[in-house]
Amino acid sequence: MRLSKMLFVTLREDPADAEIPSHKLLVRAGYIRRIGSGLYTYMPLMWRVLQKVSAIVREEMNAAGAQELLMPQLQPAELWQESGRWDTYTKAEGIMFSLTDRQGREVGLGPTHEEVITAVARDMVRSYRQLPVNLYQIQTKFRDEIRPRFGLMRGREFIMKDSYSFHVDEVSLKETYARMHEAYCNIFRRSGLEFRAVDADSGAIGGSGSQEFMVLAEAGEDEVLYTDDGQYAANVEKAIALPVVAEISQYTTYEKRETIGTNAIVKVCKVLKCSPTTVLKNVLYQVTFDSGITAAAIVSLRGDQDVNEVKLQNELTKLAPNYKATTVIGLVVPDEEAQAKWLAKALPLGYISPAIADDYIQGSETISPKFIRLADHTAAALKNFVTGADEVNYHVVGANWGTEFTLPLVVDIRKAVAGDRAHHDNSQILQTARGIEVGHIFQLGTKYSEAMNATFTSEQGEEKPFVMGCYGIGVSRLAQSAVEQSYDKDGIIWPVAIAPYHAIVVVPNVNDEVQMAAAEKIYGDLNAAGVETLLDDRDERAGVKFKDSELVGIPFRIVTGKALKDGKVEVVIRATKTAQEIAIGDVVSTISQWVKDAL
Repeated sequence: MRLSKMLFVTLREDPADAEIPSHKLLVRAGYIRRIGSGLYTYMPLMWRVLQKVSAIVREEMNAAGAQELLMPQLQPAELWQESGRWDTYTKAEGIMFSLTDRQGREVGLGPTHEEVITAVARDMVRSYRQLPVNLYQIQTKFRDEIRPRFGLMRGREFIMKDSYSFHVDEVSLKETYARMHEAYCNIFRRSGLEFRAVDADSGAIGGSGSQEFMVLAEAGEDEVLYTDDGQYAANVEKAIALPVVAEISQYTTYEKRETIGTNAIVKVCKVLKCSPTTVLKNVLYQVTFDSGITAAAIVSLRGDQDVNEVKLQNELTKLAPNYKATTVIGLVVPDEEAQAKWLAKALPLGYISPAIADDYIQGSETISPKFIRLADHTAAALKNFVTGADEVNYHVVGANWGTEFTLPLVVDIRKAVAGDRAHHDNSQILQTARGIEVGHIFQLGTKYSEAMNATFTSEQGEEKPFVMGCYGIGVSRLAQSAVEQSYDKDGIIWPVAIAPYHAIVVVPNVNDEVQMAAAEKIYGDLNAAGVETLLDDRDERAGVKFKDSELVGIPFRIVTGKALKDGKVEVVIRATKTAQEIAIGDVVSTISQWVKDAL
């Protein structure tokens, strides 16, 4: 392709709305063009990158035995109501674009396709003889992001590969899950990315085990905790760990103490001269279930620990049936205005104990009259602890479970942090890194098949629900992640495998017949040899062309300049900026070999 014929515009200044390097560079280099909030046009260079990513994905998915199809983006609400996710996605999380058509039917633009594919399998797969089957698509998805940002990282429209597998049992599912793990590793490795597979929370998708694939980058929105021995890695939302060892409490006798102005852990520790590891803190949450019932929750944990709200929401969701509900659609630390809607009298905030009386709540048909009480394992392990006395300016010391307080339901709801000890080896200390999630694989089990009555006939003649898995890759996100991981002050450094072109031939002076003739020949010969090559034949200054080639990030640059008098051209490797002069007759074979080696 000749740059003089391409719709190609670069910018010298960073766009005002771009926050991270990859977003800035993709806009400046003319790869993407903003159309609206979270909406981008993929320009010709970007579309080539996305096609290459998609081709790698297809090759690995096909090699793993998956079959490609294409499902509708517009999905009927009835399917999502069958699975119980319509309210979660349109109201609780609010990420689904939904509308009513002219016949008055509710429909949504698909952020994911579990319901549709389950309906397809329900209609078409009848017997165990047809299983297992793994189906995938590469398609545009939609999410109504609260705050679209970071370019293609968190847009409202994006390209995704999603696949779904159906099985007779968990054994078969785990076999496919392992194949998908291997396929994903191959995809990210072939794409030239440094990545890490980590344990993850399944979120609104549901299911049991799941893993995220993180591209390591400083601008990553996710925090990954891992051990140096390579035996553990998890998203912080999912991570488990052993906290630092608690100090032994100095208080061995239970008593009430006046602690004026100590409504924060640091203040009470200063007044009582104690470690936060000996304090039991009790955090108030307001929980809203999809049944319309609101409940107040008291969450107890050690004073030096913080609540992991993803884990907390998962535990509260398990309790949803007690409130005639299926899921949690709201979880907040309530402000005074929110509390006023259900309080019978003012709470002693900052001085709450785990046994705060239920009569603080003004119950009704939509408000639970009792606190939900949960305690983290760090709280359950405390002895002779300090905690609130349910009275402003007072705490109790020397308190214990089983004597002064009844131990609530014990669950894992603390946030693991760097510096914690690993469960598998307490000599291993958790390290932290930032990551960009580009893939996620789930063992769904029978969540959707049971909800949607999708069954098959087993070998024994019984009707059984499909055991399912699902596997997603953000194609457009992967492409931008590659930029976020590999760039310098001058621009993008594309991995060869997904670069829009392998090489670019730059003509410093298009009015020089010798330079143009050499460039035309090299350009034609490289393309004929299978090396995808651009020709910068624009009537621009040489410096502009060099800057643009570095900004755009084409892996290899060939310059038909001063070296021509010696029968050579200058070749620059973008990743290292190393330059060398190569005989014109050797250019094609040399670049071809470099590309082959990189792929």
